[in-house]
Parts: sequence; structure tokens; C-alpha cells
Amino acid sequence: MKTKLFALLLGSVFVLSACGGEEAPADEAADTTEGTTETASGDAEEIFQKSCIGCHGRELEGGAGPKLTEVGAKYSQDEIASIIINGQGGMPKGILNEADAEVVAAWLAEKK
Repeated sequence: MKTKLFALLLGSVFVLSACGGEEAPADEAADTTEGTTETASGDAEEIFQKSCIGCHGRELEGGAGPKLTEVGAKYSQDEIASIIINGQGGMPKGILNEADAEVVAAWLAEKK
């Protein structure tokens, strides 16, 4: 019984750690320069490091969440953005704001 309780507690820690992202204040809008992946929060890898490594691993190797090293071969950029924004399966919605989700989705779509 104690083992099951510990496993449940540990699983909850992983899920809740992914939910700690903050939205940028409204005056820090995304950079609209064409061809860039910079936002008020930084580049795609920085955003990923701040909000996603708890479940997807430092090197996209997976963990509590799926491996993302070849996610672009499975999903389009729009599909990845939708998953980030709306959640899917064990991934909760709202981890990133829409602008940051689009930046990360573009970066992940290149992973094939």
C-alpha cells in the first residue's frame, strides 16, 4: 500500500511540475520579425528548458511524457501547436501561452 501511495505521489509531482509555467505580461508581446523564433520569453529551446523538460527530458528523450526527438515526423507544426495549447492524453492544456507554443511547435516540427 505504501508503495502505491509513493508512486501516486511521485507521479503527481511530475505532472504538477509541468504546470508551473507563467504567462508573459501583455506588454511583452512576441517578436514579429519574420524568420525568427524569438519571443519575450526567449528562443524555442529556452522556452522548452523552462517549461517542458520535466516531462519530456533535457534532450527530448522522454520520461513522464513521450520522446520528442522525431515528433516532426509524426505531427505537423499546426498539430504540435494544438497539442501544446489544448493538451492531449496526459499533457495538460495551457502549459505555454499561444505565442510561445507556436515558437516551440515550429522548433519541434523540425525534429524528424
